[in-house]
Amino acid sequence: MSEHTAGECRRWLAAWGLVLGAALGGLLPCGALAAATLRDDAPNRYTVSSGDTLWDIAGRFLDHPWQWSEVWDGNPQIDDPHWIYPGDTIYLYHENGQPRLGLEPGRGDVVRLSPKVREVPRREAIPPLPLESVQRFLEANRIVGPGELDEAAYVIAGDDRRFISGAGDRLYVRGELPPGERFGIYRRGQRYVDPDSGEFLGLELETLGEARLLRRDGDVSLLRVTASRQEIRQGDRLLAQESLPVTPTFQPHAPGRPLEGRILSVPGGVQFIGRLDVVALDLGQRDGLSRGAVLAVEQQGETVTDPQTGEPVQLPGEDAGWLMVFRLYDRVSYALVMHATRSLAIGDRVHAPRADDLLAGAARRP
Repeated sequence: MSEHTAGECRRWLAAWGLVLGAALGGLLPCGALAAATLRDDAPNRYTVSSGDTLWDIAGRFLDHPWQWSEVWDGNPQIDDPHWIYPGDTIYLYHENGQPRLGLEPGRGDVVRLSPKVREVPRREAIPPLPLESVQRFLEANRIVGPGELDEAAYVIAGDDRRFISGAGDRLYVRGELPPGERFGIYRRGQRYVDPDSGEFLGLELETLGEARLLRRDGDVSLLRVTASRQEIRQGDRLLAQESLPVTPTFQPHAPGRPLEGRILSVPGGVQFIGRLDVVALDLGQRDGLSRGAVLAVEQQGETVTDPQTGEPVQLPGEDAGWLMVFRLYDRVSYALVMHATRSLAIGDRVHAPRADDLLAGAARRP
């Protein structure tokens, strides 16, 4: 059997696997709907370059990058696919008829010299997504729950009675500060509610800057602004600084169960949502999401007028992109648009990849 014929045979069998997975419905987890399928133009070998992401590399080999973990299953060469470095070579092979990806490590981190060992600074592992696209966003945005901001300490005055303060200035703050010496300064932003039930999901905060505690005096504290992004004014609130881990410790994957939600907003006021834009979703940890989860976006269908009856008719939606979740809260999450075939919009539906999405995606070759 020729290589081309064998490849087509594998794809045909995978397609039937998708149909079977769809028929079984909830009996199988979302990620198990179909075996990972290779792209027609998948290389036999690829050397990782600086600037690559796990999503980029997975997309070179697979029709659907979030199925990356499936091709590493049972691979004894790698305990954790997060730790891949520039200079490493990834190669394609088959095991029991299934595609697998192996790793040939590049130059190691320790160079042995006689009579002693010289350590070379550890290389940065490739990240799951473009970190520069989300780091700036994470530094500027945060979600808090009901009432969390209401009890927070607030700015009552600036140094020398200033109404506006910035980096280097001192602030007088009233209220109980949490333990610690460093704090974030925030202002109320968008209030998120469930578009269907009206349930409060979270309050988005704008990050104004950072401050260091100088002294506490009863319920009034004196702090110095160590960094500022915007002008700081009376009434702005202080909270313990949020930990912002953006590390290659997660990988693209399909959610473990069916999920449906919507795009709540595009922080930053972007009108047309496209690749590498950040969106807020009405899904979070309580819905079973985890960092690295990939969701399909279904663009809302247009409303047209029936020429016979004059009634408004909503056209069916169409899948128009993929998102990867990178920041999780209880009821809200932030995701990066990894792929978009058209402009996305607030209100577009998101869901876990389904069998028909995989079949359609294989035909589109994104």
